[in-house]
Amino acid sequence: MAGNTFGNFFKLTTFGESHGEAIGGVIDGCPAGVFIDLDAIENEMMRRRPGQSTIVTQRKEADTVRFLSGIFEGKTTGTPIGFIIENTNQKSTDYAHIKDSYRPSHADFTFDKKYGHRDYRGGGRSSARETASRVAAGAIAKQLLTGITVDAYVSSVGDVFLEKPYQALDFKQTEQNEVRCPDAETASKMITKIKEIKKQGDTIGGTVTCVIQNVPVGLGEPVFDKLHAQLGKAMLSINAVKGFEFGSGFCGARMKGSEHNDLFNEDGTTQSNLSGGIQGGISNGMDIYFRVAFKPVATIMQKQQTINHNGEKVEMQGKGRHDPCVVPRAVPIVEAMAALTIADFWLANKISKL
Repeated sequence: MAGNTFGNFFKLTTFGESHGEAIGGVIDGCPAGVFIDLDAIENEMMRRRPGQSTIVTQRKEADTVRFLSGIFEGKTTGTPIGFIIENTNQKSTDYAHIKDSYRPSHADFTFDKKYGHRDYRGGGRSSARETASRVAAGAIAKQLLTGITVDAYVSSVGDVFLEKPYQALDFKQTEQNEVRCPDAETASKMITKIKEIKKQGDTIGGTVTCVIQNVPVGLGEPVFDKLHAQLGKAMLSINAVKGFEFGSGFCGARMKGSEHNDLFNEDGTTQSNLSGGIQGGISNGMDIYFRVAFKPVATIMQKQQTINHNGEKVEMQGKGRHDPCVVPRAVPIVEAMAALTIADFWLANKISKL
C-alpha cells in the first residue's frame, strides 16, 4: 500500500490498523535542537482521543505516545523520530457482522476490491484511528513553528451554524465545552443536535474552521505546490472530509473583482483578507483561514440494505462504538495537518535560502 507519507521536508509516515497491536509513525526531517514538551503532546492526544464525552465514541484508549528515537534529553537530535501508540481497547467482535458485507458509504467495498483482502476490524487502515499518529506528529510540528499559532474550532453541526467571524471569537473558549465551539450559546445548540441524532441511531456532519496566524510572507511553491493546494490536500486526506475552502471560498464566486480585491496598506498588509492569507499560492503575512466539511459518519445504528462480497443483497445494522458526529474530535486533527503543512513549507524556505 502506497500513500502513507505526507510532506517533502518535514515528513510523516504512519502505520498500523484500528484493531492491530499499535499504530504509530516516523517523522523525518525535523531539525535538531527543538525542545519537546511532552505534556503539550499529551494534551493534543487527549483532545482527539475517544471516550472523552457523551457525544463521541465510547472506545476507551489512553492514546499514550511512546517515543522510540529522535529525542534525547528533551530535544530533537535531527534523526528520525519514531513513536508508537498502543491499541488497548479493541472489541473486534463488534465487526464480525461485516466480515463479508460492505457498510454503505464506507471504505469496505473499495478496499476489498482494490486489494482483494481487507482488515474489517474497525475499518483497519481506513479507520479514523490512524489520525492519532497525525496528531502526535502535528504536536511536534507546532513546537517547531515558534510564534505561529494554529487554532481550529467547530463552526457548524448539521443546520446549526456559528455565525460570528473568527475575529470576534476567543479561541481560549474552544476547549470549554465538549463540542469545541468557542461560543457557548451556539455550542449548547450543537450538543443538543448531536444528542438528538444519536438517540435516533443516526449520525450528522459539520464543519471545522481553522485559523493560522503569524505566518511569515513567502511560504508556498508555485506552480503545483501552492500553499493552499497543499493545505487542501492535507485536509482532504482526513477521514470523512468532503470539502475544503479558504478565504472567501465559494462565496467569492458571487462577487465582483472590485468587491473581492484586498487593497494594500503601505506596510504590505491588506485592508481586507478575502484572499485568506494566500495570494498566488504564497502566504502574504495575513491570517490564513479555511473551512473543512465533514460528512456524517457512515456507520449508523439503523437497519440498511447493502451487499456482501458475492454481490447478494443483505440487511445490516451498525454495532459497536462510533461517533454520532466527528467534528468535535476532528478539531485537533485539522490543527495537526495544518501544522504539518506549514512546517513543511517553513523548512523548504529555510533550505532554499542557505
